[in-house]
Amino acid sequence: MNQTRGSPAPLPIRTIDVIRRKRDGEELSRAEIEYLVRAYTIGEIPDYQVSAWLMAVILRGLSRAETSALTDAMLRSGDVLDLTEFSAKKVDKHSTGGVGDKTSLVLAPLAAAGGLVVPMISGRGLGHTGGTLDKLESIPGFNVNLSVPEFRRVLAACGCAMIGQTAEIAPADRKLYALRDVTATVESPYLICASIMSKKLAEGIDALVLDVKTGSGAFMKEEKDAVFLAELMVETGERMGKAIVALITDMDQPLGSQVGNSLEVIEAIDVLRGAGPEELRELCLELAGWMFVLGGVVDSVADGKTRAAELIQSGQALEKLRRMVKLQGGDEGVIDNPERLPRSRYTLTVNSPASGWIASINCEAVGTACVVLGGGREKKEDGIDPAVGIVLHRKAGDAIRAGETLCTVHYNSEARARRAQEMLLNSYHVADEAAPVRKKMLVHRVIRGSGGK
Repeated sequence: MNQTRGSPAPLPIRTIDVIRRKRDGEELSRAEIEYLVRAYTIGEIPDYQVSAWLMAVILRGLSRAETSALTDAMLRSGDVLDLTEFSAKKVDKHSTGGVGDKTSLVLAPLAAAGGLVVPMISGRGLGHTGGTLDKLESIPGFNVNLSVPEFRRVLAACGCAMIGQTAEIAPADRKLYALRDVTATVESPYLICASIMSKKLAEGIDALVLDVKTGSGAFMKEEKDAVFLAELMVETGERMGKAIVALITDMDQPLGSQVGNSLEVIEAIDVLRGAGPEELRELCLELAGWMFVLGGVVDSVADGKTRAAELIQSGQALEKLRRMVKLQGGDEGVIDNPERLPRSRYTLTVNSPASGWIASINCEAVGTACVVLGGGREKKEDGIDPAVGIVLHRKAGDAIRAGETLCTVHYNSEARARRAQEMLLNSYHVADEAAPVRKKMLVHRVIRGSGGK
């Protein structure tokens, strides 16, 4: 090897040095971040070392340059799709995670019915939040593990497809996502940004609508933190040439009334039938309105919401869901007969100990209760029980009498049900009858990039 006299060869990057430097609050170079991502993706670094680095990031944070380098390294750990064969705009939506958030199940077919192409690559549950893939897999036969050619085939046939990361798309994110879930390193805005944006930018999209949750059931409990994350993602996406908009939305209580995988599929189908809980319908229309604006279908969000409502009313959006389910190997009969979805063997009720008004619900506790029931993963190796979950009969601002039902628990394990029942009972705060609660706005604010009109 030829070297200039007197110029020593660069020292190899060592994983332990990268961990130590981030632990001490130093800024990592692009080369160090690219090394860490590449080496972990191909199995040269063990989980325990990357877990240590993730915890250092949680405690020390990342600079904008480090966040950009991490996003780019994760994006380029696999293939970036080229979907230019589709003439329509490619537009996706992503949520940062919430309890009862099943909007993706509504929005993918709804946006496709409106003329957009929706190449949606989703994730599994993280911590106390449900995952879109877990919900889809509660539909008997539904295959979220399509190859890229199969993904393209479904997109060509119905305009939308919903899958997990393939071996070809953002493999680094797939590995890091699973590791974060079991090492208490989910909440970092920098890691969330890199995870979401690497996966979404690999889809070959033109535009992206972000739903950034804030409140007790969100990873960003404080609105200022949600705004910071939203601005970080909008900036990252725009640097990559995409039209981006982020909505800061409320997650101080579960979205809709059903929490749990098959239960949330039922509620999403209800919305596509023109029914379902009011706040869930309204948020879906708002997000769809922005998807249509960024996709050039309409000129304003108001027009987009009107268009979305028409597509639901006509049944076109529901038919898109039916078509997608069939194309991805699922039982399309669940659309007309939700009884075909997995159902728990038992139910029990959680009743209010006092009369008054429901002042608040600890939303995170509700999500954790669903995980305890088996609707999520307490450990990395845990499986998912698609049938279990929680149906809420009262929410914040509602009146309640002592002995009336707050929620119903759907369960298959008595021991798990008792743990969940106690958590749910403690999650409700019932205030004096003379102090009704004002319900919060669903959309707190909108963060627009220059391409978000």
